[in-house]
Amino acid sequence: MKPLFFILFFVASLCPINYSLAQSSVGNTSQKQWNAQWIAQPGDKGVDYGVFYFRKEFNVATKPVTFIVNVSADNRYKLFVNGKLVSLGPARGDTYFWNYEQVDLAPYLAAGKNAVSALVWNEGQYSPAAQISVRTGFILQGNSASEEILNTNNTWKCTRDSGHKPTPVYFFAASKGEMVDMNKAVKGEWTTVNYDDTNWQNAGKVADGKLKGTAWGIDWALVKSTLPARELVYQRLVKLRNVTGVSIPETFPQKKAPLIIPAHTYASILLDQTFETNAYVTLNFSGGKDAGISVGYAESLYEKGSGGVKKGNRNEVAGKEFVGRIDSLISNGDEVQSFTTLNFRTFRYIRVSVQTQNESLTINDLYGTFTAYPFKRTSVINTENAEINQMLDIGWRTARLNAWETYTDCPYYEQLQYIGDTRIQAMVSYYNTNDDRLARNALNQMDHSRLPEGITASCYPSKGTQVISPFSLWYIGMLHDYWMYRGDNDFVKDKLLGERGVLDFFSKYQQPDGSLKDTPYWAFVDWAGNMWGEVKDKDGSAAIYDLQLLWAYQWAAEMEAKIGLKDYAHIYSDKAAQLKATIQRKYWDAGRRMYADTKEKTGFSQHVNSLAILTGVAGKAEMPALAHKMLTDTSLTQCSVYFKYYLNQALVKAGLGDDYIKWLDIYRQNIAMGLTTWAEYSDVNTSRSDCHAWGSSPNIEFFRTVLGIDSDAPGFSKIKIEPHLGKLTNIGGEIPHPKGRVAVNYALANGKWKVDINVPKNIPGVFVWKAKLYQLKPGNNAFVL
Repeated sequence: MKPLFFILFFVASLCPINYSLAQSSVGNTSQKQWNAQWIAQPGDKGVDYGVFYFRKEFNVATKPVTFIVNVSADNRYKLFVNGKLVSLGPARGDTYFWNYEQVDLAPYLAAGKNAVSALVWNEGQYSPAAQISVRTGFILQGNSASEEILNTNNTWKCTRDSGHKPTPVYFFAASKGEMVDMNKAVKGEWTTVNYDDTNWQNAGKVADGKLKGTAWGIDWALVKSTLPARELVYQRLVKLRNVTGVSIPETFPQKKAPLIIPAHTYASILLDQTFETNAYVTLNFSGGKDAGISVGYAESLYEKGSGGVKKGNRNEVAGKEFVGRIDSLISNGDEVQSFTTLNFRTFRYIRVSVQTQNESLTINDLYGTFTAYPFKRTSVINTENAEINQMLDIGWRTARLNAWETYTDCPYYEQLQYIGDTRIQAMVSYYNTNDDRLARNALNQMDHSRLPEGITASCYPSKGTQVISPFSLWYIGMLHDYWMYRGDNDFVKDKLLGERGVLDFFSKYQQPDGSLKDTPYWAFVDWAGNMWGEVKDKDGSAAIYDLQLLWAYQWAAEMEAKIGLKDYAHIYSDKAAQLKATIQRKYWDAGRRMYADTKEKTGFSQHVNSLAILTGVAGKAEMPALAHKMLTDTSLTQCSVYFKYYLNQALVKAGLGDDYIKWLDIYRQNIAMGLTTWAEYSDVNTSRSDCHAWGSSPNIEFFRTVLGIDSDAPGFSKIKIEPHLGKLTNIGGEIPHPKGRVAVNYALANGKWKVDINVPKNIPGVFVWKAKLYQLKPGNNAFVL
């Protein structure tokens, strides 16, 4: 028998419909103290891996109009009412800001007896890097006296599913695989009314429910989640790519069709979604007593003999091998068996392997339920340029797969909210959606992550503490971005204390001339040059860090001057002026007419010279020549796909914006290699992650650079339109604006440009065309130029 793993199971499988979960959208929560209890299985220590079921039956005389409850768990829950999945959560936070979801159960209740059930799991020692935890627990609090009949206490029944075990996969910082022996798993429709739970225990109390401000120490300090329910959409697999050991129905996998694996047979099936996705995977099967089933998930296949390094064209399967996360199970032989992954899986390819014993096994169905933060794409590009549309679609998919309850760096490997990544992702959200709740959530969490010495963690939430010191400076940039593109002065002002803490931290490592030296922690800049993305001189200094600090001082001075404390604005402006002069003196190489990486001037990079332009260190007269050198001098350390976000902004500022479309070869390489999302590294063949949202900057720049739509004052209270059309002669589009929308259209005919611009009511603006300024009035503006 070939070695097989086991797969995760829970009986209440997701039905093939589009769910609309009702959490976080039903009004304000009462601030009265909760009287519900955190409950768990009696005797369980609460720190090890475990999957638990909780349920309670109750009666209502008539179907209620509303029935609002507040629900949370540690680590995770899935809440069911009368067999229907109604809520997933909680959205990740930390123990001092532990989220609960608010859910209206009324649509799922019926007159008479009802069952409310929860699947709760704690991945314990195998939990994702982003998962903070106290111990296993579940809590549900009714929102009013009539709804408190469901408050968690010892009237709830519970049991542990002894069939579940983890599959450790140590190179995943995200959730691990699942193993389940269906012979030991909980059987029956445990989420429905009249399920026999006689042998289940009464739940035990582990703590009182405490709202934020009343919790002590490291208790769960409960706060209402500000996020909407994540999207859940039925999604079928598309293609069969390879099969051994079994005959496949002609319609499989696009349509539901029984697939029979005979007794004493090994079968392997490779399926292709044809694009990368995040989905809860459901497998329904029957028979096959003691058969082993393995379901594996991979972003791409690897070239055989490459040691799991080279991927090649992602569309090709010949000469490739499967390496990926695995879920597995052992069949108990029943006619109705089902499993759905506890956590969503990220994949393009799924491999199903089955080894039957003395009975045949039938796979009745296999499908996914796509999940993501419910962003709605409200930006529009109107163009016949197929490449632009394709890049925008791929970028949007990449951004969506990296947005769930937080932004993430990659959905497959880590699912961590890194500041460097998130700054770009939030800008994608501003330019493409009306929804800034995930960005606000990210800014809050980064602020919560600050260490006592002032600096932020590099990523948060996280059960460990990693510090990438320059990312704290990008946090200030992200705060400034929010201020410029979305406003809300009170929200930003509340974060200025953290901004000051970050800058105070860096000030301790500034030399008398303002230059940084020996800044501690990981000084990552980009996956370019040094293996760990650091650039330092022998004395621990480098231009790239001074430039990032300079930019942070400039951002902070702007915010402090308008909504903070004027004294800080003066201090930061003075520090910026000093540092700007120091950078010019210390790093400018008169011979090469460029800025060097270190004072020894032995290395040069696109990174340093980009930031020299963006911070104004490079004078306006010097910018064009400097920009041309960044594009043509191949001896420079090149920006990866991540840092091209800053490189391209610098080139635009230097006056080369009409060439923007020429700078997108890395994306053309991704497309040519069959990627459906943007890869993490510029070396597409060996990129670890096939889905990194820091590469989605074209979803910003096709609007900001090409169409030319940008904020010209805090809160987008003024608009600047300065297009860079290059060789395009007919293009238009629109983006969301806090007060409505901004729409533009450019068409060249008979040697004249017809320009139409629409801006929101009461929002002034300026249109820049060939260095000439035209004032924009609210509403429609038309020009013939």
